[in-house]
Amino acid sequence: MIKNLSGDFVSSFLLLASAIYLKNMVTQYWPDREPPPGEAVFPFNIHENDRQQIRDNIVEGIIRSPDLVRVQLTMCLRAIIKYDFPGHWPAVVDKIDYYLQSQSSGSWLGSLLCLYQLVKTYEYKKAEEREPLIAAMQIFLPRIQQQIMQLLPDSSHYSVLLQKQILKIFYALVQYALPLQLVNNQTMTAWMEIFRTIIDRTVPPETLQIDEDDRPELVWWKCKKWALHIVARLFERYGSPGNVTKEYFEFSEFFLKTYAVGIQQVLLKILDQYRQKEYVAPRVLQQAFNYLNQGIVHSVTWKQMKPHIQNISEDVIFSVMCYKDEDEELWQEDPYEYIRMKFDIFEDYASPTTAAQTLLYTAAKKRKEVLPKMMAFCYQILTDPNFDPRKKDGALHVIGSLADILLKKSLFKDQMELLLQNHVFPLLLSNLGYLRARSCWVLHAFSSLKFHNELNLRNAVELAKKSLIEDKEMPVKVEAALALQSLISNQTQAKEYMKPHVRPIMQELLHIVRETENDDVTNVIQKMICEYSQEVASIAVDMTQHLAEIFGKVLQSDEYEEIEDKTVMAMGILHTIDTILTVVEDHKEVTQQLENICLRIIDLVLQKHVIEFYEEILSLAYSLTCHGISPQMWQLLGILYEVFQQDCFEYFTDMMPLLHNYVTIDTDTLLSNPKHLEILFTMCRKVLCGDAGEDAECHAAKLLEVIILQCKGKGIDQVIHVKIVELSFSFSSVTLCPYLSEFAYIHRILQLL
Repeated sequence: MIKNLSGDFVSSFLLLASAIYLKNMVTQYWPDREPPPGEAVFPFNIHENDRQQIRDNIVEGIIRSPDLVRVQLTMCLRAIIKYDFPGHWPAVVDKIDYYLQSQSSGSWLGSLLCLYQLVKTYEYKKAEEREPLIAAMQIFLPRIQQQIMQLLPDSSHYSVLLQKQILKIFYALVQYALPLQLVNNQTMTAWMEIFRTIIDRTVPPETLQIDEDDRPELVWWKCKKWALHIVARLFERYGSPGNVTKEYFEFSEFFLKTYAVGIQQVLLKILDQYRQKEYVAPRVLQQAFNYLNQGIVHSVTWKQMKPHIQNISEDVIFSVMCYKDEDEELWQEDPYEYIRMKFDIFEDYASPTTAAQTLLYTAAKKRKEVLPKMMAFCYQILTDPNFDPRKKDGALHVIGSLADILLKKSLFKDQMELLLQNHVFPLLLSNLGYLRARSCWVLHAFSSLKFHNELNLRNAVELAKKSLIEDKEMPVKVEAALALQSLISNQTQAKEYMKPHVRPIMQELLHIVRETENDDVTNVIQKMICEYSQEVASIAVDMTQHLAEIFGKVLQSDEYEEIEDKTVMAMGILHTIDTILTVVEDHKEVTQQLENICLRIIDLVLQKHVIEFYEEILSLAYSLTCHGISPQMWQLLGILYEVFQQDCFEYFTDMMPLLHNYVTIDTDTLLSNPKHLEILFTMCRKVLCGDAGEDAECHAAKLLEVIILQCKGKGIDQVIHVKIVELSFSFSSVTLCPYLSEFAYIHRILQLL
């Protein structure tokens, strides 16, 4: 297989298949592994002879392989470096260095990818753990600096690809901790000039022939993005005096004085290009905003930015925050994807819109001249009926983003109620869905406003409710749900207004969750249940049935394991059901009906072995056994014992509240079936005699104590005594067990008998 990976006459299919197989083997079986406790047979791992052969060939394999194969091999290399560098494989440094110095540029990309894996392995390690990397980078950093400087004049695809890879290496080296022993003032000056040159250089004009959706993936824009990523990170983490840890005090002063203004000048030029309708890749724009956001608070950078801030705010930031063609296209073609994108925190992380919003917020908060001018600009748009509706969306977006500041400024806070009345309420009835959604979003942003006119508060709540229940556009309904819940939570009167409408509101919220699987709306349901606990009790069964159906649909969908959002949403559903159980705990007949629904959920999770939900379903079971235990819940004890046998100690602590209920809530039924006590004793014995950890062992000992206290004098004292003695002998025979505190527990229990 190793020969296949380095061969020149092997089919691409065989290469890729071999690489994937090798990656799976290396990631699973590379390190030496000890046998499990009590077993003598060592688990399989790759033999050292084979490991050495892989080490000897993998760098060459990465250099010579096509891209698809190279991706698999770099993952192998990362795993090998993780376990073997520097101890078993110090020679990897010399091998990478050999190919980096090669006269053949064809070996450079592969060797840079290898170096990247080395740096990534140490990216998040503490300073004292990075010493092997620092030693290696004493060799590599000057080498790649010289290499990128030689490459800069060449704007060919391959040259810029190499430059981009060098930038990624530098970013991984410095993004978590800046190694000052490697990067002194002189070397940093050279690197900063490299970054400035890359950010400032023109992208080849022929790239404009490429479809705009595909341009961000072009290597020229990616290279700019990484250069910007680096300077923004350096400024944020190490170059901003007053916001750095003590080891970077001196560097931050030097950075601000030496580099900050020069880089900012180039970024202002990029924003001006965007203002003049020239194409700028979204991530480049986003990182430019991030850098400028740091500069707002420092006088030296603000002095340069101040003359431009109004143009930046009105022509760049505002433009980015307006509803766009791509938004409209997504809304019309796939409104559910539109919702997912707008509420995805990872989308926010990379979004120029979020970065623009943050920059504007910082400027308005820190620089007093920004807010009045921006508000006047937005008012002008909102009051002119002839303005493009998309600009009205942008104006509302700006105002809503600044809500926290506006509500604290005496100049503005008393005007906000009038703004809602004159400009937001009418747009909630607009024939344009995106304006209705934006207006709901603004209501949400100003939900803590102190209303002076009760009629305006009533209108706000009624319009939000109407948008939730009657609107045909799902993005509007989602925004309305968030707005309504926030108004109810922040305004006492709003809660009263909505009491007669709890049933249709909750039904609509359940419908939205079923359709969109949106976690934010799941949270809304949970909060509404807490706000209207009495009203919810009458519809609890229907709600729980709906939630159970949604949960089952999510858990059994084909893409469940691939989409993290679905896990978060499903977990939110379980929390919501648990909240319902708490709300109706005094309604015995309702709880009995909910029990059957919850047991189906518990059974589904256990059948599919979805361990990430074990804690939640155990919490459901606990809630169902707090006031009484039905025959069905006693059957669950046996099922949980089987789960314990499989996953043993890991979930014992989570089981403890439920097990406590089995002992204390229905002691007579516990004692009526010998299997019940046998299960509990067996679980405790396994925990105390195994390697469960101190927390689980203390819980097990405590459970034994509770059993004795609860069952004492009920005709089984002798049986319990025998069990405890057996357990005591078993426990004390584990000679390696360091948890002596458990002996004290058992001694105390025996004394009680």
